[in-house]
Amino acid sequence: MMGQQSGIQEQLFFYFSLENHVLKDHLLRGIHRLLDLGQFRQQLAGFSSPIGRLSIDPELMIRMLILGYCFGIRSERRLCEEVHLNLAYRR
Repeated sequence: MMGQQSGIQEQLFFYFSLENHVLKDHLLRGIHRLLDLGQFRQQLAGFSSPIGRLSIDPELMIRMLILGYCFGIRSERRLCEEVHLNLAYRR
């Protein structure tokens, strides 16, 4: 719509930072600092099939398994639900 803009639209948008919502001393921040899986994906790239459905990212899978171990989540289905719901796990 043409015309003058009112200040109402500014209220529709807000800034969200995951860094600001996860506590500074959260266990996962310490794990993230110590765990470097950057080369892990490259080392496993040769094992991926060029055909068929894409597999889950190996770095993500290892991070999720570590998260499940640390928080006592035994079921993979439950682990996926927890990662989907908890913002701290997405860090």
